[in-house]
Amino acid sequence: MLSIAATAWLAVRTTTRAIQQEQGQALSDDARIYDTLLGYAATHRDWSQVGPVIIKLGRQTGHRIVLTGQAREPIADSADGALPEQPSAIVDPLNTSSLLTASANPEPASSDDRIDPRAIGPFRLTAAERADLHDIATRVQNCLLDPLSAPAPAGENQPRAQPHNAEIVEEPNGRSRIETPGSDLNADTVTCAEGRAALAAPTATETKALARLDKLVNACLARQRIPAVKVGLANTWTWADPESARSGERRNQPVADCLTAGRREQLASWTAPAALLFVTTPGHTTPAALDLSRPNQIRIVAVTGLVLFAAIGVTALVGVRLVRPLRALTAAAGRMRDGDATASVKVTGRDEVARLATAFNDMAERRRHVEQLRHAMVGDIAHEMRTPVTNIRGWLEAAADGVVPLDRDLMFSLLEEALLLQHVIDDLQDLSAADAGELRLHPQPVEIADLLPAVADAFAGAAEKAGILLRTTAPPTVITADPIRLRQAVGNLITNAIRHTPSGGRIDILSRTGSATLRIDVSDTGPGIPPEQQALIFERFWRADKSRSRQTGGSGLGLSIVRKLAEAHGGTVSVSSAPGRGATFTIELPLDQRA
Repeated sequence: MLSIAATAWLAVRTTTRAIQQEQGQALSDDARIYDTLLGYAATHRDWSQVGPVIIKLGRQTGHRIVLTGQAREPIADSADGALPEQPSAIVDPLNTSSLLTASANPEPASSDDRIDPRAIGPFRLTAAERADLHDIATRVQNCLLDPLSAPAPAGENQPRAQPHNAEIVEEPNGRSRIETPGSDLNADTVTCAEGRAALAAPTATETKALARLDKLVNACLARQRIPAVKVGLANTWTWADPESARSGERRNQPVADCLTAGRREQLASWTAPAALLFVTTPGHTTPAALDLSRPNQIRIVAVTGLVLFAAIGVTALVGVRLVRPLRALTAAAGRMRDGDATASVKVTGRDEVARLATAFNDMAERRRHVEQLRHAMVGDIAHEMRTPVTNIRGWLEAAADGVVPLDRDLMFSLLEEALLLQHVIDDLQDLSAADAGELRLHPQPVEIADLLPAVADAFAGAAEKAGILLRTTAPPTVITADPIRLRQAVGNLITNAIRHTPSGGRIDILSRTGSATLRIDVSDTGPGIPPEQQALIFERFWRADKSRSRQTGGSGLGLSIVRKLAEAHGGTVSVSSAPGRGATFTIELPLDQRA
């Protein structure tokens, strides 16, 4: 792919540069030819004397130049040969080509009516008018260069004149005008005002031509029911009636269109009619960088086809391979968004897309599991809260109705239900703090040989009442941990063992050290845990007894809290069991926390 890309880039770069050079030269020659013939048409009434101009241009540019009428009748030709089907341009001084005129004259045009400025027709000044205007322009130039040498203007308190850098420019019709590079002369109405006014006034020739143009423009406006205007020099105009100027802003474009149409009608008899221009290059040899000989054309086509074929083939293969699994992923994600909990994709291959599909399936499975736990947890929380609250409410309503006496036994029963409710709330609060990372520990050196017997003594009464033997084996070991949280974790395991061990059974609490860990085992002689349930034993509100009896199932939060407390100490908790042979819960803590 890199080789194909580099070859294609080099070929395109070389060819593009050669084509740009060739096109630039061709455009420059075409613009030069077009501008020369356009100037001829603007200053001649017909094409009768254009032959020598065509031959000279053909000799200078090396092109064959043919000029014909609109019906392709020949006007002039610089060489023999057949005409192309399409002309290169239409030479019309009253409707020029913006592209070719811009190439020939980079400076922006003074108007956008597409009339060649060299087409002046009846506005051409006489020799005497040219001389008079040039004399006035010379005086104005001298005045602008040194305004203090000019006579002071009449009137009192006139502003002081300012010097300007002035140049005399002669327009195509012979009129002289003043340009002031670097300053705006229109903003200065004082300096050399009289001379500038005389220079701006139209001559007799221009006045006559403007009068004819007024008639043409106003005739056009009258057909559109637009008030008359007064046309001035430089294609300017003003409303003939001052009242029309107040509401005439929206009519500016129709006036401009009529002015352009009037000028074209006035100049039509003074310029050559539109002609077709054909520019060809007989016997032209392409530069070496763009040798389009027959063999090279075959090579270019072959290489281009090969590159395109390779690009299309690779794109199709890669596209199909990438798009198909991505579309499956997108569809599965859409189904998951719409609530389909079974959404998954088929995994094929071992590339990045396959790994993405595997990750998506894992995420979907985890989401299904979390969603199931969420639904179960909401129901379990409602159940755990409802039972004690219902008991408390029922006994209180019975006491209020006088059905049962509010004696000491009833108050003890209500207190027991309240303590059970408080226990559930405390367990939920501990789990919430652990999930949020806000479970705070206060580690300190703890002697395991003292802590485990103390915890066992706290549950000795409950074990004796249930007819269960409670034994503890804890060799001296000091570890850095939160003693309260560690007692809570071991206590939850003992409570769970007492709940599931039948009368006459035994619970053993044993601690031992390994190479890098401290292990605390709580073993019982209960019925054990089936293998399919061991993975769920530490989930919240999960009970081996599906009837949710408190005597056999508890709140379902104790083992979840043990797991969170072990993880907070950097350790783990696990279970090993065989049905009918009891269960062993193991808390494993790292020994690198030892004092």
